[in-house]
Amino acid sequence: MREPVAPSTGTTPGRTVAAESFYPRPAQTVLELQVALARQVLSPGSIDGVMGGSTRKALAAFQEQSGLPVTGEWDEATRARLWLERPALKLHTVTDEDRRGLQPLHASWWGKSIQEALEHETLLERLAEQHHASPGLLQRLNPGTDWDGLEPGRTVWVPDVEYPPPRGTAARLLIRLGERWLRAYDADGSLLAHFPCSVARSVEKRPVGRLYVAVVVERPNYTFNPEIFPDAPEAREPGRKLILPPGPNNPVGLAWIGLDRPGYGIHGTPSPERVGRPESRGCFRLTNWDALYLLRLVRVGTPVDVEP
Repeated sequence: MREPVAPSTGTTPGRTVAAESFYPRPAQTVLELQVALARQVLSPGSIDGVMGGSTRKALAAFQEQSGLPVTGEWDEATRARLWLERPALKLHTVTDEDRRGLQPLHASWWGKSIQEALEHETLLERLAEQHHASPGLLQRLNPGTDWDGLEPGRTVWVPDVEYPPPRGTAARLLIRLGERWLRAYDADGSLLAHFPCSVARSVEKRPVGRLYVAVVVERPNYTFNPEIFPDAPEAREPGRKLILPPGPNNPVGLAWIGLDRPGYGIHGTPSPERVGRPESRGCFRLTNWDALYLLRLVRVGTPVDVEP
C-alpha cells in the first residue's frame, strides 16, 4: 500500500514541507510556526495557518522566553531558534468515541437547560477542538471530505499538537488587558504558558489590580441570570434562573477558574475562533484546551495580576 502523503503546509508552490523527512528543522510556514509554538504551550489560539494577532503575541512570548528581542515578528533570529521536532501534521483515524454524543445545540437558554449535555454539534467541530485547530483549517487540509458522513476507520489530516505535562505550578498569573493575553509564571519567574484571552468589551467592566483564584472546576454547569441577559425571552420572568449542563458548548466551556471578585473568572468558550477579541461581559475567556491546561497550573489562592 502506498504511504499517505501529507498535504502542503503552505510553502512555495509545488513544495510539500510536511512530507519532508528531515527533522528537527526550523518551522518554514505559518502553520508550522503555530504548531511549533503550541507544542511549547505558547498558544496561538485556534491553529489556522494565518499570521494574525494571537500568533504574533505567542511569538513575542517565545522571544521573551528565549532571550531574543521581543518584536512579535517572525524574524531571522526567531526562525533560527523555533524548530519542529517532527512533522506539523498527522493522520487521525476516526473512532466511535469521536462521534459519541454529537447533538444539535438548542438556540434558546431554556432549550439548552433541558439538554443532557452541551456537547459538540458536528464531528468537524469536535476534531478541530481536539487538535487545537479551526474547522476551516481541517476543511482545507482534507478537501472534498464529507464530514457528516465520515465513518469510524476513515482518516483525516490534523495538526499534531499535544501540550506537554506542566513543568511546575504557577506562582502567579498575569493578564494584560490591552494585549489580550494571559501568562502563567513559576516561582522563579519562568514562563510556563501563554494563552490568548478575550476581555470585556466595556472598559468599566475590566478589573485592574491583584485578584486571587477562589475556585477551580472542570466541566462546570452554568447559571443563566436574567439580570445579565435582559434581552433574552427567558428574562421576561423576573428572577427566573436556569441551570445549563456541562459540555464544550456550555457558555463557560470546559473549565471555570473563579476569582475572588464576585462574577469574575477565567473560563473556556464554545467559540474558540473568537478568543483574543474584546467581547466578554467581564470574565477572561480562553479556548477550552487552554482553559483545561490552566486548571492544571493553578491552585486556590494563586494570585492573578491584571494590568491595563
